[in-house]
Amino acid sequence: MPNPFLSAEWIAEARVIRAKYEDQAPKIPISIRMNQVITKVPFGDGTINSHLDTSSGELVMELGHLETPDLTVTTDYATARHIFLERDPQAGMQAFLGGKIRVEGDMTKMMQMQIAMPNDDLAMKVAAEIMAITSDI
Repeated sequence: MPNPFLSAEWIAEARVIRAKYEDQAPKIPISIRMNQVITKVPFGDGTINSHLDTSSGELVMELGHLETPDLTVTTDYATARHIFLERDPQAGMQAFLGGKIRVEGDMTKMMQMQIAMPNDDLAMKVAAEIMAITSDI
């Protein structure tokens, strides 16, 4: 059953999908520890604190914040959903230039993220499965 992007249920299902493919996925060569503040969320209290961490060589995306992030990115729910689910780096750059993304910390880490994220057949397969568990809101 589809769940809203970044809801606790969505994170749990995404974790299962990532685990299913972890032995096939190449290691991510760049360490990025990024906290995310997602605003205008259409459920809960309207804000989600989450993080993305590649320091282990694997992509880990969980709820809550890291104690020592390289950077913190703040954006609205619609923009975060578009960037992460549709995997569109140009949309991310346009949102940043349009003021929809605010970055505190090491800006180079955000730029390295485009290079670090796999974009092969396996990554597309995982992305399709993640989209399938994601509801429209």
